[in-house]
Amino acid sequence: MAQKKKEKKFAKKLLHKYRLVVLNEDTFEERFAIKLTRLNVFVIVMLSAIILIAGTTFLIAFTSLREFIPGYSSAKLKKQATELNYKTDSLQQVIALNEKYYASIRRVLTGDVKTVEFNRDSIIDAAGKDMAALKVAASKEDSLLREKVDKEDKYNLFESSVSGSNFVLFPPVNGTISEGYDLKTKHYAVDIVVAKDTPVKATADGTVIFAEWTAETGYVVIIEHSQELISAYKHNASLTKQQGDLVKAGEVIAMAGNSGEYSTGPHLHFELWSKGYPINPTNFIDFK
Repeated sequence: MAQKKKEKKFAKKLLHKYRLVVLNEDTFEERFAIKLTRLNVFVIVMLSAIILIAGTTFLIAFTSLREFIPGYSSAKLKKQATELNYKTDSLQQVIALNEKYYASIRRVLTGDVKTVEFNRDSIIDAAGKDMAALKVAASKEDSLLREKVDKEDKYNLFESSVSGSNFVLFPPVNGTISEGYDLKTKHYAVDIVVAKDTPVKATADGTVIFAEWTAETGYVVIIEHSQELISAYKHNASLTKQQGDLVKAGEVIAMAGNSGEYSTGPHLHFELWSKGYPINPTNFIDFK
């Protein structure tokens, strides 16, 4: 009975009516009045709290205000992160290509070309063909034009379709070839017999990327040209250029000699590398 009385008393308190009156302070005139119960006040407060929480959640979730909350990343930061990710992938690809390119240069410097992996469909197949074996029927006018062009630019390795200018290779020395380019024996160069201290000239314009002494090949000069072409000059008696020097085609870069363990007499060991692959210099240069 006592429990029921307490419940009835509590319910009566909740439903007991109160009057909220707003008066004019000066005239005590009643402006408006509201009848309330404790239950109504509780319901209004709870609904207001729910609405406030829902509104705050909406503002945070669907507006830019969420960017000011710690832990949220802004759209700008996400865009920058995505762009940096793409750039990182691109840089990784460039670095991988550069590493392959520099690995080829290191093989040229050390003379270790046995580990070079060749692609049968690469430039090696084209370079290994005897250009003289190609027979093309030509008219008289065509023959005269070819003869004229050969006199002006006999050995043309590359032709730029953009500028229309030709990339010409000049013989570094003139002499007799004692050992030619041979893929089977892995001799990716030509050895030209010359007298000691014969001037060795740059085969084309470029930048000296290596000019040092090596135990196997003596004094070595390596030049990087355009069109991703590299030329190497080994077994020299002395060098006239240093790493980083810019050279012109036909400019003296060394004096021929007999330096290095692999040398058997005064000669020039001359190599050409295109895009990391060796090519036959005699296909493009006349050493006589």
